[in-house]
Amino acid sequence: MSALTHPDYENEKKYLDYTLEYARNYNNRILSEKERIAKDVDYGIKHYNSDNAEQFNDLIINSTLLDNMKQKLNNLIRACSKPYFARVDFTEENSKLQKLYIGKMALLRDEDNEPIVLDWRSPAANLYYEGRIGTAHYNCPEGKINGELLLKRQYTIENAYLHEIYDIDITTNDDFLQACLNSSKDNRLKDIVSTIQSEQNKVIRADMWKPLIVQGAAGGGKTTIALHRIAYLLYNYEKSFSPQNFMIIAPNKFFLSYISEVLPELGVENVKQTTFEDFAIEIIGQKLKIIEPHEKLSTLISYSRDSTLIKQSSSFKSSIKFKDLTENYMRKIEDSFIPEADFKVSNFTIISSSELKKLFFEDYSYLPLTKRLDEIKKNLMNTLKRKKLEIIENIIFEYDRQLEDIRYEMKDCAERRQLIIDITNEREALIEKVNKHSKIVVREYLSKFSPLNPIEYYKNFLQDKVLSCNLVKEYIDDETWNYLAQSTISNLQSGLTELEDLAPLMYIKIFVYGLEDKLKVRHIIIDEAQDFSLFQLYVLKKILNSSSFTILGDLCQGIHSYRGINSWDNVSDIIFKEDSPNFLSLEQSYRTTIEIMEAASTVIESLKDSNLPAAKPVIRHGDKVELIVKDSLENICIAIKNNLKIMSSKGYKSAAIICKTMDECIRFKALLKGFKINTKVITGNEKEYSGGIVIVPSYLVKGLEFDMVIIANASKTQFTCNELDAKLLYVAMTRPLHKLYIYSCGEQSEMLNFLL
Repeated sequence: MSALTHPDYENEKKYLDYTLEYARNYNNRILSEKERIAKDVDYGIKHYNSDNAEQFNDLIINSTLLDNMKQKLNNLIRACSKPYFARVDFTEENSKLQKLYIGKMALLRDEDNEPIVLDWRSPAANLYYEGRIGTAHYNCPEGKINGELLLKRQYTIENAYLHEIYDIDITTNDDFLQACLNSSKDNRLKDIVSTIQSEQNKVIRADMWKPLIVQGAAGGGKTTIALHRIAYLLYNYEKSFSPQNFMIIAPNKFFLSYISEVLPELGVENVKQTTFEDFAIEIIGQKLKIIEPHEKLSTLISYSRDSTLIKQSSSFKSSIKFKDLTENYMRKIEDSFIPEADFKVSNFTIISSSELKKLFFEDYSYLPLTKRLDEIKKNLMNTLKRKKLEIIENIIFEYDRQLEDIRYEMKDCAERRQLIIDITNEREALIEKVNKHSKIVVREYLSKFSPLNPIEYYKNFLQDKVLSCNLVKEYIDDETWNYLAQSTISNLQSGLTELEDLAPLMYIKIFVYGLEDKLKVRHIIIDEAQDFSLFQLYVLKKILNSSSFTILGDLCQGIHSYRGINSWDNVSDIIFKEDSPNFLSLEQSYRTTIEIMEAASTVIESLKDSNLPAAKPVIRHGDKVELIVKDSLENICIAIKNNLKIMSSKGYKSAAIICKTMDECIRFKALLKGFKINTKVITGNEKEYSGGIVIVPSYLVKGLEFDMVIIANASKTQFTCNELDAKLLYVAMTRPLHKLYIYSCGEQSEMLNFLL
């Protein structure tokens, strides 16, 4: 309700004024302190003396303080506009009433360290997200805190002005949430700290040390919740983790742009945000030109002659079986890595071949191949240094014994003198030979090892005839293997790789070389994980050397199911078998209206797949989904022009015209231009998302949301009743917040007959 009409308005207004005043004063104090430290840092840099250790330490400490203050000031600026969004009144057992105001950042009173505003990530703030009026509790490091929750209140505060106050009862679909869901969508994903629901809160606060798998409905807030989870974990593990220890893997760069503002809004900077392709290139360490994954999907969508072979080949390359074969091949390389020869100086054995193999296969087996060589090199040098002295001593001893025998057995004569000279020269020559060979023998021995780069190993693996013979019998048919091997080698020889090649190349790289630089990342968050293969997840876990993962996806949106995940059980049982992962669901869909969600669910239910869970829309009604049949694409464009006029009149900020393929996007762009409608086609490579009206192919729209969506052509020929088409249509239908138009050029897809 309007804040002015709320019975507690005056008290709330007074507390807001007090909080804002305190925040401004605190901001000024921090600003003054920041300026002082900035001068110290500037002075330290200008008068830097590398010999003065104390000065260096002061400079490092002040620089760190300065960075922290900059972040704190950014948070305070936001707090001065909107210091909090909720309040809970809680009476702890045998204690007095606490009025706890909750915001994006904590604000503590200097004189007694009492909270003016609680951070939303603090244990007590959980009362707001999961508590119900009456008996309640929250967990904190000291244990379980029991008491009674007397009030839950929400505020709309913008630009330091109190607009609305909502008191919450036991229901979750409250007016405040409805107001947020009914707002318009611009060009960026926003934080949702004020409207986090109970099931979302469980995901955010889940145990960091166990892998977390989240099946999330379309519009369930998976991406946003993942970002809030990072902010929560950083707050609660600030002494152990920094933002650089977290990595988000998103589907494409366009998506990274779309989510770019959420973490800064939550006061978190410097989290590594990347795509799997970019991270793979970073690990492999070679320049790779990756074939756009959507090109393959476009081929599969068009159902070309090679579709079946392409699908089977991609599916196998993405599987754990292919991982096993790659590993078997690399073990074969490992077995032949150490030569049979002993390590010798001249004819003297320093370390036998069997001893070297024991070092390689047992003592250093935990290391990548080349790093084992580094250790063996150290061992060779140290052993050589020690044994060279023994060898020279033995040479001297042996030759001195010969000289003594000659002196004892022969009388002095020319022959005896010549023999002594010859033996002495032979001794010195041998010692010199040992000394000289010792300088190069380690390098000479190590030159026998010539590890290849990952691509060369991969090509050799695919060309291994013995392996391929076993393959045909055990894993895959001859035709598919030949297609897989030949097409992959052809691509590699042309300087190209497919997405499915990256996991084996990463595996080979870390098996042979390890990581070039120590990985700072200690927790990986994967969004749209249903499109990841088991091989990809396996290699990421191997690189991280930990099970600290947050994996979020929706099987209903698995448009890359030919290489992706069809069941979360496979992830639990194969990738995290030893780790007992947590599995949580986000069943509620907050994005779309009931009318839109029910229509989309009907499409996905047509597949009759029990692994595909239905989404539950939040109680928010809207317009009916409109299915409109036209006789030409031109007439569809005329209708779209009218739809866009309606968009403007309703104050909508964003709209997407979704086509099935990129070719169709380009065609519609040209047609719409003829009607004086200029739009941008999204290719997935964009670094910025500017919002407004866009044309986007169905396979690039996952994770995005718009006020209005227009599906350009859902005809019977465009969307058949197979799994891929059903999922593409489902993805497209679950993007709008408010309005969905579906057009069909000619007869509509059979999956949409229910809309007639």
